[in-house]
This record gives sequence, structure tokens and C-alpha cells, in this order.
Amino acid sequence: MRVIGLGGLWDDAACALADDGRIVAAIEQKKLARRMTPGSLPMEAIEATLAVAALRAERVDVVAIARPLGASPDSLLSLRVKQIFPNARLLVVDHHSAHAASAYYASGFGEASVLTLDRVGDLRCSSLWRAGGGRLDLERESYFPDSLGDLYGRVTEFLGFRARADEHKVQWMSAAGDERFVGVFEEILGFGTDGWPALDRTYIDRDRMGAGGFSAAFYKALGLAEGQAPPIALQPHIASGLQRATENCAISMAGAGKKLCLAGGVAFNAMLVRAMETSGRFEQVYVQAAAGNSGTALGAAYLGDSAAAKPMGGLALGPAYDAEEIKQTLENCKLSPKLLLTVSDLVQSALKDLKDQRILAWFQDRMEFGPRALGNRSILASPLDPYATENLNSFIKHREAFRKFAASVPAEHAERYFTYGANSRNLASVATVRPEYRERFAPALLGESTIRLHVVEREENPLFHRLLSAAGEATGLPVLYNTSFNLFGDALVCNPRDAVRSFYSSGIDVMYVGQFLLRK
Repeated sequence: MRVIGLGGLWDDAACALADDGRIVAAIEQKKLARRMTPGSLPMEAIEATLAVAALRAERVDVVAIARPLGASPDSLLSLRVKQIFPNARLLVVDHHSAHAASAYYASGFGEASVLTLDRVGDLRCSSLWRAGGGRLDLERESYFPDSLGDLYGRVTEFLGFRARADEHKVQWMSAAGDERFVGVFEEILGFGTDGWPALDRTYIDRDRMGAGGFSAAFYKALGLAEGQAPPIALQPHIASGLQRATENCAISMAGAGKKLCLAGGVAFNAMLVRAMETSGRFEQVYVQAAAGNSGTALGAAYLGDSAAAKPMGGLALGPAYDAEEIKQTLENCKLSPKLLLTVSDLVQSALKDLKDQRILAWFQDRMEFGPRALGNRSILASPLDPYATENLNSFIKHREAFRKFAASVPAEHAERYFTYGANSRNLASVATVRPEYRERFAPALLGESTIRLHVVEREENPLFHRLLSAAGEATGLPVLYNTSFNLFGDALVCNPRDAVRSFYSSGIDVMYVGQFLLRK
């Protein structure tokens, strides 16, 4: 059974393919086309997904689409799907069902609680499921406006960022704040004895445009004059209050049990995931790392053949490019790369550049699905370089200093330096640096001891694991700073031409694209 899953059609369209219950390919439209028409089928993503799997559209058995659907009437969408996939059965699945499926079936858990959290979805904004025996049964749900995601977006705008785009900035800013406003945001969320949010709308002014649309009561609770912009010194404390209250509410909603699965846009919040992992309420927590709307494509693909569903492996589910394709692109761009004949040559050259305090672009193997770079489309630097984080933030990424970079480490060395949970495998959680190493990793710390951590398994990414291990042999520290290979808010680079464009538009020093080396 071959199932195409489509999701996020309105704002983050993606295509996934399940072959006999195993996810074998998944690609977001924006990474391929660098554009998206809201409500349309992601044709480039569909074509690329089929190409990765070497599968003809005629051989697809089911096309499963997660709501909300496209801009055209449902009948026209159905007709278009039939034209593309003439032998496939169409299945339409609920938005939060797709979120829940994307986490539960990917986790490999037998029985579990499944909590989905987003801003609004298709009116529903959260749901709790009991899963077992391959089934998902809805236990509880809540509807907009009682939404954790909506409140987080409003505060994001209040702090001067873009709602529905910059919530991650508020999360990282919160690490520098205290808990003085936790009670304020818990009162707004109103989860009390019931355990689920019931937002107090007296803090919202629907006639106030901008700055989150908050009322005079909100400003008063923060000690501000009505309409006053929050002072810079107060912003981390506001962010921290929101973050802690959101974590407390989500933990309350999840209840307790042996295993928990998380999905939905709010589950992108790595600090919330860590709070779940350390809450003591669950023995195991699994978060779908592609937690947002694009991840509903995974859930839809699983639901098309749920009886055969198999756990997900890694997230390297996109296209790869062979040496001839890379060479042709570089030659078309009038570039003269150096060919590194062996993997050993590649690794040793990269190590020398890192030792010389150069910033590397690292483009290898299959593109990752989701927003995080996991060692195939990454920008790398050495923690031994005292200027690494400053150079990455100021001269390459052009972003705020409080947004720290991840540390990648081989799985067999991770416990020496960090205390972490299973979701660090996909950069979906945060970790604690052990006290004796906090000075070494100080430039990457969130607050006093927290760090974004990527734990790399040898079986999942052999080349990146080899580079990290070789760094440890050469320097005594098997850790590299890792951030996504993209610029200016663009999606992760996909193909060699994207890599060349980003490399020459940035302050990156050298680029390794396959076994080719480019220097500026």
C-alpha cells in the first residue's frame, strides 16, 4: 500500500509518502519552490516526493489530505487529485487527527496519551487522545479562542515580533527572565481546577489593533501604562512568565501516564518539550519534530494505512544530489571547486577549517524534513573558536544575540557533557550542560545552564557522526555548533544551486557540498 499524505495546504504545504506504513519521503513545498500559493496543491513537493521514491503517480493507492483543504471547492480539489493520481482513493482527514497520527504512529509506542496543541487548526486548537492497538480515540478537545498558541502569538506581537512567525524568539528570550509574571499569564489562561485553558477575555480588547490586542487590564497586570510598549529590560521577564505558564498549562492538559506523544505548532517549543520530559508525569515523551502544519502530511500518510504504520526513522526524507548533479550545478555557476576524493579527505579538510576558526556550510545527503538542520543542511562552527557564536549571529544569520545555536554531539559522548531527553535526537528539546563544562559552552547557553542539543546516532547520520567523532579525536571535544543552512528567513536550502546562492550571499567562509569544496 502506497499512500501520499498532503497537509498544511493553507500555509505550510507538504507532501509525504508512506510505503507499507513506513514514511520513506517527505518534502515541504517552500523548500523546493521558494513560493507557495495558499490553498493550492503543492505540485513541486508532490513531484519531488515521487521522484525520491522512484514511484509513478499511477502506482499510488491512497491520497490522504489533512484539513483545512484548498481554496477551490472540494469537488474541484477531488477532481485535481484524480487527474494526478488516477488509481488512488481519496481520504480526507481532520486536522488534529493528522497531528495526533503524525506523533503516535511515528513514536512506535503501543499505548500512549497524545496531546495536540496549535493556534486554531480548523477551529479546534487542542485535543487529547488515548492511543492503543494502532487506534486513536479522542478523549477531550478545546476550541478557539481557548488557545495556548493564540495567546503565545499575541504576546509575541506585544513584544515587537511577528505573530505566527517569531514565537521561537520569545521562547529563547524567556531564558533570561524570571518568574514574576507567571501568575499573570496563568490567570489569563484560566486552567485552574479543570486543567484546560479557558482564556479570560477581559485581558483582550478586540477593538485594539496591533501589539497583541490586549486590554487595559493586561497593561495594568504588567505594571505598564495603557498602550505602553514594554521596556527592553522587562521583555525577558514577560517572555518568561508566558513560557512558564504555557508549560504548566500544557502539563496539566496532558494528565499523567506511561507514555506521551506531542504534536501541533505549540510542540515546536523545545523548552515546553523539556518541561514535559522532566515533569515526572510520564516515563517517555515523544514529540513529532515536524510538529507544525507541514507535519500533518505525515499524519495523513499514516492514516491512509494505519494498520501497517511503522515508527519513523530519521528526518532526512528529502532529495539527495549525486556528484554529477552537484558538479554540473557548480560548473553552470562558473565555479571551480576542489574535489575531495575520499570521505577521509572530506572530514580532514573540514576539521582543518574548523581548527582555523572558519565557518562551514555543510551540504550532504538527503535534505531534512521540518525546520531544523540535523547535519545535512547545516552551518557549522567549533566551540573552541571564541568568536564562533558572535560571527554566526552578527555576520551570517543577522539575528538577535539571545537566539543561541545548537550543539551537536555523538550519542555515545553526550552524557559526558549534557543531561538530556530522547527528543534531543531531533533537536526538539533542550538539555542541561553539566557544571564542569558550562564555561566551555557559555556562548551557547540559554540562561545559566540550558543548551539546544542535537544528539547524533551513528546509524542515522554516519557522515555527520564521523565528522563529530573526528573532531573529538583531534581536539578532545566531540561537539560542533550547528545551525540551519538558510538566510534571511528563507527555508532550509534544498539543492546545490540554493546552497551556492546562500553561500555567496553570506559571511560563511567555506562550503562542503557533497565531496566538493568551495572557498571564498
